[in-house]
Amino acid sequence: MLDEDGYFGESVAASYDESSAEMFDPRVVEPAVDVLAELAGARGRALEFGVGTGRVALPLAARGVEVHGIDLSRAMVERLRAKPGGDGIGVTIGDFATTEVEGTFSVAYLVYNTIMNLTSQDAQVDCFRNAAAHLEPGGCFVIEVAVPDLRRLPPGQDAVPFRVEEGRLGFDLYDVATQSVTSHHVTVKDECGRHLAVPFRYVWPAELDLMARLAGMRLRARWDGWTRKPFTSESRQHVSVWEKCVS
Repeated sequence: MLDEDGYFGESVAASYDESSAEMFDPRVVEPAVDVLAELAGARGRALEFGVGTGRVALPLAARGVEVHGIDLSRAMVERLRAKPGGDGIGVTIGDFATTEVEGTFSVAYLVYNTIMNLTSQDAQVDCFRNAAAHLEPGGCFVIEVAVPDLRRLPPGQDAVPFRVEEGRLGFDLYDVATQSVTSHHVTVKDECGRHLAVPFRYVWPAELDLMARLAGMRLRARWDGWTRKPFTSESRQHVSVWEKCVS
């Protein structure tokens, strides 16, 4: 049974930074902050959907950008608050697909596959509309997300491992008929095992572009990652930027 924080309650929040340590590496974070700070501009404001423990929000705020976050998990936000500078990040508790905050922003963003935490197409469409409603004209919505890895699925197979190491095992279980995927995380520590299963909905780049158009935005850029390498048919992830159309 889920608590009020969904799949990111206290048990996950307590070890989230440690379990995702590679994503907190400055070599990973700084290129993302470079892009977001540039899009925010000298006096712009940034809105993070799924702010979590502040992996991106805190270094972006340290660049002088005013950052506000939306997150459903109080436990994750408590970790953000406990970090240096965390009390300077405004946070609204709620579902980022529909939760509204005051003011407008130069950039809104969703990182680290978080768009897939919305497990229906309707919810993902609502997310784009919510982002557009918070953007000033010409403002940008940025998403970092994986390209569905279906080429690794031979006929009759529906599971793809993404982590195999001592004490940790992770694999994704796909249902290609519904675009649903469940990530299974198995950890073993002190001879005790723990299993966590989290549902997602994977989404294609072209599908995201259509969601953007429905929300009054158009594609401005798509890269293989935050370093702005070209996006190709071999890319396993993308960073996409949509711009709110000026009426």
